[in-house]
Amino acid sequence: MISRQTYLDNLISFRDKQLIKVVTGIRRCGKSTLFELYQDYLRNDGVSDDQIISINLEEGELEEIETSSQLFAYVKERLLPNKKNYIFLDEVQRVMEFQKAVDSLFIRKNCDVYITGSNAYLLSGELATLLSGRYVEIKMLPLSFKEYASAFPKDAGVDRLYGDFVQNSAFPYALEFQKQKDRRQYLQGIFDTIVLKDIVARRRFPDIEMLKSVVRFMFHNIGNICSTKSISDTMTSAGRKISVHTVESYLSALTDSFILYKISRYDVKGKQYLKTGDKYYVADVGLRYALLGAKKADDGHILENIVFLELIRRGYEVYIGKVGGTEVDFVVSSDEGEAYYQVAYTVIDAEGDTLRRELAPLEAIKDHNPKYLLTMDHTPSASHNGIKQMNVLDWLLR
Repeated sequence: MISRQTYLDNLISFRDKQLIKVVTGIRRCGKSTLFELYQDYLRNDGVSDDQIISINLEEGELEEIETSSQLFAYVKERLLPNKKNYIFLDEVQRVMEFQKAVDSLFIRKNCDVYITGSNAYLLSGELATLLSGRYVEIKMLPLSFKEYASAFPKDAGVDRLYGDFVQNSAFPYALEFQKQKDRRQYLQGIFDTIVLKDIVARRRFPDIEMLKSVVRFMFHNIGNICSTKSISDTMTSAGRKISVHTVESYLSALTDSFILYKISRYDVKGKQYLKTGDKYYVADVGLRYALLGAKKADDGHILENIVFLELIRRGYEVYIGKVGGTEVDFVVSSDEGEAYYQVAYTVIDAEGDTLRRELAPLEAIKDHNPKYLLTMDHTPSASHNGIKQMNVLDWLLR
């Protein structure tokens, strides 16, 4: 079992705090395993088994729990009156008005409540106001490259590991498969479950094949600027007539289920957010390969996708940077301030044109925030007038 130490440390830091701990993320990214790791930590720290109430609400024998009152009654009869109870509710969004049960448990002084969900609906809507100000969200992703690499011998070549990482998937259980066809079947099952349980069942979309067509289109265009109108026009011209409104609904559902991440543009000089020119990235590049097959992908955009996921994994807010007529791949902000990242698969050519082109947007930014150029090139780290050039795999493994 791969240790998800960053997420585990997050849970530990909020232990016994008067907050509901909410772990969100795409299906099969490791939320249930994280709970298992945390429960082991609690046992090692003196918590007895009867203090831990762990419920997976998608398990067959618990299908009769459909309402908040049924959920509350089920947990209540298992509570220990004179001890701390650690309550884990996995895939809680399956229960109607689950927030009422969670809130009722939360207000009990001897309850520490942890929940997971695979859809952003978990923390949206009118019922979510019950939990407003009472929870902390831990956003979980599939394995990082560093976590993935930890499953292999230390002498494994880092470049080969990266190639396997982007094609074989970052979903933890995908590591269990030796054959590509078995792994692809597993990933197809994840995708079908997301479509049927997290999107179609909730949104009641009538045309599943059209939804899948939009997913394939978006997977093929990761890292490209996409507007709903351009998506509608492109798909309609290809013989799949779809309205702008329907595209908007599908994209909203896909981001809510954490299969896609939307990133908006930010005018670096004007210090304002822009309403047009969004990009989308996929939660797992291996899932993209599984659905699109052997279609040639743009290595640069795949690398961008990996870097984007790592930036949000490290807790940054991420935007596309507009700098006059040029673009910086990522503007990131945190409590420590802003930084800028440009990503290129390689900047090596005979004349040096590629390096100059990739540096230009960063050089156009006149503030003193950190600026980075990440590439796959195996060259020593360098500084170009304060812009730090690094090997991206070294950066990912930090």
